[in-house]
Amino acid sequence: MSGPAALRASLERIFAIVLRYLYLLRGSWPRILEQAYWPTVQMIIWGFITLFFVTNSTWVAQAVGVLLSAVLLWDVLFRAQLGVSVVFMEEMYARNLGHLFASPLRPYELIASLLIISLLRTLIGVGAAVLLAIPLYKISLFTMGLPLLAFFTNLLIFGWSIGLMMCALLLRYGLGVEGLAWASIFALAPVSGIYYPISTLPGWLQTVAWWFPSSYVFEGMRAVLFQQAFDQPMFVKAAALNGVYLILGTLSFFWVFRIARQRGLLLQMGE
Repeated sequence: MSGPAALRASLERIFAIVLRYLYLLRGSWPRILEQAYWPTVQMIIWGFITLFFVTNSTWVAQAVGVLLSAVLLWDVLFRAQLGVSVVFMEEMYARNLGHLFASPLRPYELIASLLIISLLRTLIGVGAAVLLAIPLYKISLFTMGLPLLAFFTNLLIFGWSIGLMMCALLLRYGLGVEGLAWASIFALAPVSGIYYPISTLPGWLQTVAWWFPSSYVFEGMRAVLFQQAFDQPMFVKAAALNGVYLILGTLSFFWVFRIARQRGLLLQMGE
């Protein structure tokens, strides 16, 4: 099989895996609720914190919604990463990886499926919080216009990259690194400049921060909110770094998958 027929078969397999994940999501209301729970809770908590600072801080009063916008955009990165790694862990809990790869499913098709379901989960989770922020706080991320799409895309891809790296670790070391898969994203929070400019960090840590696309995204967000200007060089740098990280994440998964197949790890889903 080659040419159009092979491409069609590949797309059908990708669609089948995505459909399987959608059936799992649709058939479990706790899973749907979980998508919107934490973004909504964070939005409410930080919304009230923002309202407090608006009445007590001239800096925040000049840019109403900057903290709330930062929280919501941060959750895009958080949800994108979990959308890949948690779905992969669900396959490990069910001891289903061996069954999946006994079929004609290829590793890149599983990756494509994970990325698609991650996008859908992120849209559900963050979308609910973004929409609720409008009537509750009269704050809308959509006022950023097209820059919002640039920020969302960069954070989504960066989250995917980290998620694929976590999947590689899970495949290699089993569920013993499950905690790392949950907590890894939070290690980036201090150097991403979510709630403060990168210039706040010590000089050596600023150098570290500029190696992560998230730092450029949040600096760009503040430029839009404070100066009504979209920093194109920052967008280009973030996109370039994302390309590197996505390649590294994908290659690490392929590399570990080959090792797992040779050592029979696909059938060993324990600690």
